[in-house]
Amino acid sequence: MINIHDKTLQDIEFNTVLQQVAEQCITDLGRQETLGIKPYQSRELVLRSLGLTHEYVASFYNDNRIPNHGFEPITKELQLLNIENSFLDTKSFKKIAAITITVNDITKFLKKLEAYYPELYLTFGQLNVVTQVVTEIDAIIDRFGDIKDNATERLFQLRQDINAVRGKINQSFNAALNTYHNLEYLDDIRESVVENKRVLAVKAMYRRKVKGSIMGSSKTGSIVYIQPEQTFRYARELNNLEFDESEEVNTILRNLTEFVRPYTPDFSQYQKLLVKLDVIYAKAKYAQSINAILPNINDEKHYHAKDAYHPLLYVSNKAEGKKTFPQTIILHPKNRIIVISGPNAGGKSITLKTIGLLQVMLQSGMLIPVHEKSNVCLFDRIISDIGDNQSIENHLSTYSYRLKQMNFFLRKCNKNTLFLIDEFGTGSDPELGGALAETFLEEFYHREAYGIITTHYSNLKVLANELPYMQNANMMFDERSLEPMFKLVLGQAGSSFTFEVAQKNGIPYSLINRAKKKIERGKVRFDATIAKLQKERSKLEKTERSLKENEKKKQSEADKLEETNAKVQKKLENFQELYDSNQRLIYLGQKFNDISERYFDNKKKRELMAELFKLVQIENSKRKKVSAKQKRAEKAKEKQIQQEAEQKVAVIRKKKKAAKKKAVVEEKPKPVLNIGDRVRMHDGRAIGTIDSIEKGKAIVNYGIFTTNVNLDLLELVESKK
Repeated sequence: MINIHDKTLQDIEFNTVLQQVAEQCITDLGRQETLGIKPYQSRELVLRSLGLTHEYVASFYNDNRIPNHGFEPITKELQLLNIENSFLDTKSFKKIAAITITVNDITKFLKKLEAYYPELYLTFGQLNVVTQVVTEIDAIIDRFGDIKDNATERLFQLRQDINAVRGKINQSFNAALNTYHNLEYLDDIRESVVENKRVLAVKAMYRRKVKGSIMGSSKTGSIVYIQPEQTFRYARELNNLEFDESEEVNTILRNLTEFVRPYTPDFSQYQKLLVKLDVIYAKAKYAQSINAILPNINDEKHYHAKDAYHPLLYVSNKAEGKKTFPQTIILHPKNRIIVISGPNAGGKSITLKTIGLLQVMLQSGMLIPVHEKSNVCLFDRIISDIGDNQSIENHLSTYSYRLKQMNFFLRKCNKNTLFLIDEFGTGSDPELGGALAETFLEEFYHREAYGIITTHYSNLKVLANELPYMQNANMMFDERSLEPMFKLVLGQAGSSFTFEVAQKNGIPYSLINRAKKKIERGKVRFDATIAKLQKERSKLEKTERSLKENEKKKQSEADKLEETNAKVQKKLENFQELYDSNQRLIYLGQKFNDISERYFDNKKKRELMAELFKLVQIENSKRKKVSAKQKRAEKAKEKQIQQEAEQKVAVIRKKKKAAKKKAVVEEKPKPVLNIGDRVRMHDGRAIGTIDSIEKGKAIVNYGIFTTNVNLDLLELVESKK
């Protein structure tokens, strides 16, 4: 059974995380439920809750968004339904109908997409929704929250009568208004409203001449407000009808309440499930905001949190535009305890809190901001001692409190425990406190507990180096600036940089030297050696990082060059194919032109046909027989090559056209063409003779055929002699 102490939740600021999660809820009941979240007490509940949150996060990134789960609380309605002879108002019925419809929509959605959301379906998709309640409520109450006229026959008749009487009231009042106005008994304003009733504004001197009920007078007393006698009689009739209507409405509401009362447990369950869904939604939205995921969870007590971020620090730094540094922690049966050392303000406590907070979040059903390759486990108990817990109320000093905590740890620590201790052993004489802390740590080690501690004590660093299943770690510092790098390095103890930091902060070197002489030489040398190793490690890491960046950069450049080379090669091949095709067409054109000229000279059709047939046979002998599919592929390829070429030609033509516009070129005068002139078309080679000219067009005879051509398209080759 999992049991995490409240003191641990307080130490790692779990309540602050809950407040941030609660802000994502869309209902007040959901916010209240979220603020009361505690870690689950069994592994099954943890895994189910994580599965629900993970599925809801997935819905944000696909097209199957879960329907809106917002609702108005029906807590008061549920209380009333449990009281005999009570009845609900129309607003309460609308809330019950709305919550039932919402649950029905979600249930139908999850049934349809059970394969996408199996955990959500098991929790919410198997409800028996009482849709008949919605049907009954909608039959009686309209969308504005009023009872429908046709709810009962008696209500329908009463409202018909009320409307008729109201019409008579208006008619009688208008008749009295016109009568007394014509008699000039009324003031200029003619009428007013008193107690939500229309009244005549009668001049005080004529009040006895107007029959009716006096409803009041003006401040000056010059006007008396009178309800006409006939209107008054109809008003009393209206009051009676409205009273009957009210009684009928109450009867309808009582009957409707009795209809829905048996379903009270269902409504209570609907609200509980929607509150639960709101909490899951809030966890999912919070996970999305901190880039949290569901890591792999194992049973082998292997804990590998890769690139873990402190959620509160991440949110705070993100708001301020600052960078948050992730940490990586590895714990397993062969490496159960990590001793983190190093100077103050280097991030030791934050690292400790990060692991504690992420573990508690995970065991409370929340996703955590770690790398997707992280592989973590669950702990039955998480205990912590973080911060200065001096208690004035209980008259406990820091050290006394810590001893009390150690006693609690000794009683609770076992192989399924994760302990987190900040500044282990402080609060007493360094030598004696360090020795006691070493003994405690040995005891935790022998009980096979998992843990992370921070310390400045050298003997604890030495112990971590000596015991096989314990490991040193340090928070890195820049060796020159002595500024923290907020990076955890496993496998090596860290120096406190006590004298270096003191020197950086302006303490005279002579005082630092005297301080060094006051302590054991071996201890100074030990700390100096650690500091030196830490600096060397920092240099090696910088060199490694630089080499990796250079390698990545060179690889990227090589890939780009290879890609460019491939593109150039492909273009060359395309242009070569196009060139070969064009050369073949030019050759055929020249051959055809030679045959045409010979025919032009000798007019021998048989020789012309023989030469053309021979040319066709030669060309066909070069062609390979291909299938229709291959032909289409070749045509498509030729078309693509042609399009590329045409695009390039179009660009060149555009440039030439622009150049022509800039240059001022005198146009040559067009020659006058006459019948009998030898001509050819612009950019053409075939020469023909003009047989006739009519309406800007000429009939040109090429020997074997004639054609009709615009005169603008012809150029003179030789004038008729």
